Amino acid sequence: MVPLLLLTSTLLSSYVHAGRTVNAEQPFTIRGITLSIEPSTDVTRNTNVTLRCKAAVSSSGKEVLSREYTIYKDGNTIYTKTSSSSEDLLYPLPEVRVSNTGKYNCKISIEGKHMTSGVKKLTVTGLSKPVLLLKMGVVREGEEITTICMAHGETGSIFFYFYEDSKEIQEKQVNSNQAEAKLRITSVGIHKIHCAYTVLVTPDSFKSEESNTVNVTVEELPITPVLEIFPQSKIYEGDKLVIMCTFTNVLLGSDGIHLYLSQGNQLLSSGETTVNHSMVALAKDPGEFECRFEMGDVVKFVTKKVSVTELFSVPTFTMSPAEVFQKEYMTLTCKSERFASERLNREELTYALDPFESPLIPKSAGVFYGKALQYDFNYTCVARARGIVKHSETLTVRPKVSVSVPKISVVGRAVLGQPLKILCLSDSGSLPINYTLLREHDPLSTTIVKQPFQPAFFTVPISKPDEINTYMCEARNNHREFQHSKRLNATVIVPLTHPIMTVIPDLPDISEGVHLYLICGVAGTPPVTFKWYRVGNEQPLHTTTSNKNNTDYQVPEVSKLHSGTYYCEAVNHANNVVISDRVDIQVHMALWKKVVIGGFCVLAVSGLVVVFLLCFKSNRGKREAAAELSVKPSSPKSDDSLTVNLTHDTEVYKAATVRVNRAAVSVWSERPPGEANDEESSVVSNEPDVEYTEVVHPRPVDPARVPLRKGTDTVYSELQNSPHGAADPHDYGSVEYAELNSEHPETNHYRPEVNGHQELPAPVD
Repeated sequence: MVPLLLLTSTLLSSYVHAGRTVNAEQPFTIRGITLSIEPSTDVTRNTNVTLRCKAAVSSSGKEVLSREYTIYKDGNTIYTKTSSSSEDLLYPLPEVRVSNTGKYNCKISIEGKHMTSGVKKLTVTGLSKPVLLLKMGVVREGEEITTICMAHGETGSIFFYFYEDSKEIQEKQVNSNQAEAKLRITSVGIHKIHCAYTVLVTPDSFKSEESNTVNVTVEELPITPVLEIFPQSKIYEGDKLVIMCTFTNVLLGSDGIHLYLSQGNQLLSSGETTVNHSMVALAKDPGEFECRFEMGDVVKFVTKKVSVTELFSVPTFTMSPAEVFQKEYMTLTCKSERFASERLNREELTYALDPFESPLIPKSAGVFYGKALQYDFNYTCVARARGIVKHSETLTVRPKVSVSVPKISVVGRAVLGQPLKILCLSDSGSLPINYTLLREHDPLSTTIVKQPFQPAFFTVPISKPDEINTYMCEARNNHREFQHSKRLNATVIVPLTHPIMTVIPDLPDISEGVHLYLICGVAGTPPVTFKWYRVGNEQPLHTTTSNKNNTDYQVPEVSKLHSGTYYCEAVNHANNVVISDRVDIQVHMALWKKVVIGGFCVLAVSGLVVVFLLCFKSNRGKREAAAELSVKPSSPKSDDSLTVNLTHDTEVYKAATVRVNRAAVSVWSERPPGEANDEESSVVSNEPDVEYTEVVHPRPVDPARVPLRKGTDTVYSELQNSPHGAADPHDYGSVEYAELNSEHPETNHYRPEVNGHQELPAPVD
């Protein structure tokens, strides 16, 4: 049998693989897939719903390709089927419930190809009404009640809720359509019980209506707790209290019984049958006691209030005087205002200080006297009587500190003519402190300081420098003594006056190379910051701060570049900037330069004179040579012309120089007025480059008769023949003018003979 099954399995497997191989060889495509919900996407409970998955597949073969369908709800697979049919896949949801609500889609897979449809949401409304079942309608106090809540036909995750008198008392989550709960109702009486449920469809939830209501009667147990307190009459502080806690009417065989005795939040004692407690009565303790009985869920209790009369009241603690300074005497008084005179004598009530090492001395009952300490100290009064001890509230004695000698000072700087701000402060002293500003012991103003280390400020005018020493400060803080500061001692800054700039050396005497001093001086309180400026330059030439009222700016060697307009600026702690008048400085040439230039000028003039003389001598030589070379005969053309025949005894005289009385007379020599006649004047030419020389026949020469003229461009030297019978023995014969050509420079160096004749000898008297 087994071999037959194996053979059949093998054949089927081969057939399937063969079919897959065939299918794999067929080309195909999935054109689309859709999911529809019938009859509608919104339905009510108990409706039959069908999910239709329709796929469109195209292939080349006649055989239908094997396909796999998968249906999803909210992303989770709920159904899978493999089919070889081309028909639509139908997935039924009979009698849908709210739990069927969700988002659905389907997927088709063929030979590794997949396609998924769109998502469709199905909404189911309507829940069945829950039913509450109760096993017992009457129970005793503390007994359990078993209830069942049912949701007929519902599926999914369901939460059941149980209510007592409309108050939720229990919750249960189950995956079925019913839940059982055990309830305990502690209070006696009739109670109404009902239930409801909620179906959870992520992410939503749907709640049902309420179930039917069932009445439950809880009968009270006949158990009674008992609380007794002794003494039962008026209780005073110090009396002994005895408290008893028990119960009655407990059923035989009852287990789990507990008794608790407490006073307020303090548990005094506990037990199972009877609880006893004893204590001293105190008025301050809460006067309510409780006896509590517990048996399972059954709880019963009884309370009583106890009123305790005070034996004496809590003492009050006071100090006199209300304020005390260090090491001053003070009195502390401790007293209980009330006491039970029917139970207590005043003499039985004693008082003491805590701590006991206090330096104060008792003067009488509750009265303590002594000096205050130098620091804060806490005191407490303790009152005692018949074993009752009561403490007063803590009294803190804060001895005040006498104000110290105040210090007076100036805030900022004291500037003459400006408001003066004065500070007054004591290093120590209890607050508040009154500071008073005095001027020559006369009060001007008072300031009250209430913050620690806070100074007092005063503002006063000041018109004279020595006026500042008249101020002082007074400080007091309700002490018998007050303190005076020293007189105010501070430097009063006098604002600067208009500065004066002095120049050394004096302005007209400033020449190159001298040491220049620009001294800036002011009147006012130093230190003073001086700045020197030159007009046209925004930056200061020099800046210095001096403890004197004047200082200088020096230029060791001035030059022409230092010429300009200067001024100085001064400022002191009064913060007033003052500027001097402007000073115009002109730097003259140095004296030695003037001397050198003058010397050079003299040398230059001397050189020009020497050059002129040399040129003059050179020109004279030229004229003499030209005269010798230029003598020629003249033809008698008119009566006015004279013919000069040069013979061996004829001499040619130099036109430039004629010796007269053994003295050399130059043609540039000044001629005496009157010796020149009109004829001589007419001979002068306006031509600047032409010179004429007269050549005469040799005759006896009278030097006194030789005319001398001084000219600039043309020089005439005239030698005349004296007419017959003339008085002048040296008259000469005819005169001829010859032009000397200046283009022959060689005549300056050579004196050749003229027509074979030698130079004329100088005339001799």
